Amino acid sequence: MTAGLSIAHPSLHADSDFWNNPYPFYDKLRAVDPVYQGTVLKYPGRYITGYQEAEAVLKDTRFKNRIPMPEASAKYKHLKNLQKDMLLFTNHSDHKRLRMLIGKAFTLKKAERLKPFITATVHDVLDQIDHSKTADLVSDFAFPVASLVIADILGVPKEDRASFREWTADVIQAIDLTRSKKSLLKAGGTAGKLTAYFKDLIQKRKTEPQKDVITTLISEEQLTEEEVLASCILLIIAGHETTVNLICNGVFSLLKHPAELSKLLENPQLIASATEEFLRFESPAQLTARTASEDCVINQHLIKKGEQVYILLGAANRDPEVFHRPHQLDITRNPNPHLAFGKGAHVCIGSSLARIEAQTAILTLLERAPDIRLVKTDVTYRKLFGFRSLSALPVVLS
Repeated sequence: MTAGLSIAHPSLHADSDFWNNPYPFYDKLRAVDPVYQGTVLKYPGRYITGYQEAEAVLKDTRFKNRIPMPEASAKYKHLKNLQKDMLLFTNHSDHKRLRMLIGKAFTLKKAERLKPFITATVHDVLDQIDHSKTADLVSDFAFPVASLVIADILGVPKEDRASFREWTADVIQAIDLTRSKKSLLKAGGTAGKLTAYFKDLIQKRKTEPQKDVITTLISEEQLTEEEVLASCILLIIAGHETTVNLICNGVFSLLKHPAELSKLLENPQLIASATEEFLRFESPAQLTARTASEDCVINQHLIKKGEQVYILLGAANRDPEVFHRPHQLDITRNPNPHLAFGKGAHVCIGSSLARIEAQTAILTLLERAPDIRLVKTDVTYRKLFGFRSLSALPVVLS
């Protein structure tokens, strides 16, 4: 049993392989109750594993987003203040205003215009990999691609991108349910570094405007300086973490399912539906949280005002009530109404960009390295409850 990862029910314990394969635990939890009331990793609340219930909560504005930080601690004040101005943790009118302004830079049309740049970036990254040696697709491929793309969009100099891998990992660990006091303190220091970095970059853009998102955000009179800063930090973190996870999870899924890989190699036009299946099968973000702002009823369950609600997206996306053979990868699955990017008002603002990045990166990789193979099948995932994130993905490209 994984220490601490259990719910107050005699049959609900995660085994030692939970971090690499959480889906048996999700299935057990859903079988008892798709809107389960219990405690995981010391966090009491409702754990939602059913698709219909998850969709209902995501679309219901009575369930509010909240800052995932300890309520009363001066130690994390800097990190908390930063998060309160982030689009991800705002609600109602503030969320609508921020989303409208920031969303202008992440429309489908703008994402499609970036495809030639993304393609060129993928080729450049692959050119730098020695195909005769083992490569780690996380650090050698997916991270450089995602980093270069989001850095270009925002206006972050290429030479600075190396710092963002560690910074992103620190902040992600601080918002995950597995966080510790040590990781929170570390993230507080990282928040200070990110703040100083972007304050300096924002000041430079004020004096020397560029055709980038930072310049665009600065020009929006409806955004405060704190909101511009928080938006830059959120975008750089989200642009790294979830996109890297999507690319690596997609490639790993294909390599574990050679029949599906063959389908895609024979018919590259399947890349769009394949990417939707990667999003469902190994959702990059496995969990999102809400707080009930008033008493609510979900599937005959009374959720009281103030209760924490944890929506397990990875579980909902494998609900057998909605998905036929949910634990089977099927790159031609249709329909595929997954919730990987959320639903309702808080649906992921960068979903179009993430899709195009993943489609381009995976297809270009397979075109250039059709004989790609795993070095080993027992790869490990980072110990994060809310994200499906490979520690490394060692492969041979030729």
